[in-house]
Amino acid sequence: MIEVLVEDDAVAAAALWESVGLTRPWNDPLTDFARALRGATSTVLGRRHDGELVGTVMVGDDGHRGWVYYLAVSPAHQGRGLGARLMTSAEEWLNKQGVVKIQLMVRETNQEVMAFYDHLGYEVSEVSVLAKWLSPRA
Repeated sequence: MIEVLVEDDAVAAAALWESVGLTRPWNDPLTDFARALRGATSTVLGRRHDGELVGTVMVGDDGHRGWVYYLAVSPAHQGRGLGARLMTSAEEWLNKQGVVKIQLMVRETNQEVMAFYDHLGYEVSEVSVLAKWLSPRA
């Protein structure tokens, strides 16, 4: 069963994200997790196996589009459809919020995941992502 995670799950989620290479030095995963739980239009969903957190997806509505971050499945549980189930749960959560379009970003260095998203019906959008740091990077 995929469930909404709680504050006590933060360390396990961050460890999972680290184990699959999703973290970056300038984004503290514990802060990201807490921010998602505090937000009125965001959450983190997860799946446990024998009490261990083995899958997560962070989902949120920015008021215009839905966004997905930190889709992660423990290496020991990959290839069994859990990633697809987590994405379906994220889509359902957003649909309940009235969101009509979901977006996500994939780092160019993570090309192997592109086939996964293609299989789920996601397509490359012809846009450029621009960024500006509002506070110093760690």
